[in-house]
Amino acid sequence: MQTARTVPAATVVNLRDLGGIALGRDRRVRQGVLFRSGQLSDLDPGRDRAVAALGIRTVVDLRTADERQWSPDRLPDRARLFVADVLGDHPGVAPARLKALLTDPAEAERALGGGRAEELFAETYRKMVLSPGAAAAYRAFLETAADPAARPVLFHCTAGKDRTGWAAAVLLMILGASRETVRQDFLAVNPAVRAAFAPYVQKFLDGGGDPAVAAAIVEVRPRYLETALDAMDERWGGLGGYVRTGLRIPEPVLERLREGLVIAG
Repeated sequence: MQTARTVPAATVVNLRDLGGIALGRDRRVRQGVLFRSGQLSDLDPGRDRAVAALGIRTVVDLRTADERQWSPDRLPDRARLFVADVLGDHPGVAPARLKALLTDPAEAERALGGGRAEELFAETYRKMVLSPGAAAAYRAFLETAADPAARPVLFHCTAGKDRTGWAAAVLLMILGASRETVRQDFLAVNPAVRAAFAPYVQKFLDGGGDPAVAAAIVEVRPRYLETALDAMDERWGGLGGYVRTGLRIPEPVLERLREGLVIAG
């Protein structure tokens, strides 16, 4: 099954093009218009030709204010920055503190051991679906992606797996992807994220950290996405209710998304 295509960037983690993902009825996502990644704090626009070649016009940053302050984005040439803070209502939750969670093995065991790490991340996915601040951020992201003048668009969080993963899932479902396609694409980021966080994880393990805790922090898991989908179904009865009532996306925006991002083939 086709998942987002990896872009071999030298200075951006987990950069992927959503183009080519199957949407059913012989349709696919248009290539070269929508990209996802981890943070851009290490981007070197001058030497990273793979990123320069994408012609990014808009970067949508889904991170919290603290994350943006600690690791500000470096933008591709001529790109503009648009902030859509998903966790502004809950800035201390796990996806906003990935590296911090791996710096103190003893504290991590106290706070996250015994399966609590997975529980914490799953609960954060519920917040990403149900909190008003997250809804406003995802609405802003979708409205940006629907604007032809804003594309190509690159959207990201810290690792490009949690906030970015749900953004991609919602967008793909709006475009017509099946939930199984969404699941496959959601999980496909794990090798890139594991590689990006390998030095932090190794230091954590060398300090006596629990491998199970580290894995729950740096991976996405089927349960995380299922928790978000369940929250969407329980609160709004599925994607349609979530988009119309939860996110309050106008129909013209949905039409522009489909017109601009869906192709035959």
